[in-house]
Amino acid sequence: MTRLSVNINKFATLRNARGGNNPDVVKVALDCERFGAQGITVHPRPDERHIRYNDVIELAKVVTTEFNIEGYPDDRYMELVKKVKPAQATLVPDAPDVLTSNAGWDTIKNKSFLTEIISDLKKEGIRTSIFIDPVPKMIEGAAKVETDRIELYTEAYAKGYHSNKEAAIAPYLKAADLAKNLDLGLNAGHDLDLDNLSYLKESITYIDEVSIGHALICDAIYYGLENIIQLYLRQLGHYR
Repeated sequence: MTRLSVNINKFATLRNARGGNNPDVVKVALDCERFGAQGITVHPRPDERHIRYNDVIELAKVVTTEFNIEGYPDDRYMELVKKVKPAQATLVPDAPDVLTSNAGWDTIKNKSFLTEIISDLKKEGIRTSIFIDPVPKMIEGAAKVETDRIELYTEAYAKGYHSNKEAAIAPYLKAADLAKNLDLGLNAGHDLDLDNLSYLKESITYIDEVSIGHALICDAIYYGLENIIQLYLRQLGHYR
């Protein structure tokens, strides 16, 4: 069964826009769990424009579902992750100034770097996942750096879904099958929403986890947080 991890970065963006602590991201995380979310994802960027490093420390004290920390594995990220010891570290190749993640790792060019980082995280008992485009040679490279999972970068799928969903999903089907054959766990994320999520899940039934933030939070403005999490869970086959 595919699990839903809620990325709460945008709640922190809203808080930071006004100062103070409204919304309270710790309370948000606890409420997401209470409403059925099966994981909490954060991405603390160096400029702390949304999730702050101290937020991660405080969240680690209370999150009881799977805690997933995304980020570029520089020294500060590694220090934080080793201190917090989340269930999963998702490594992204983002430069510090990018608005949002926009590409997967080149696992061939970065083989030595990723191998060292992943080995270091595994020694700490932290499951690793790396952000990957649906490109076979990059997935083969992911297996060689011995990551536990890959997270398929689904922006291209989301963009093509409404015009031709069969064509949009095709490279992801091949990528997912290759990952499965290489014994890699499979996550997915980026621009997934209520329109395109169920087709992704129906097409690739063995996705371990999806991480969804921006679309879910936008929908929550209209539908309410508890209701929207239940709607997303239904898209993944969970019924309460």
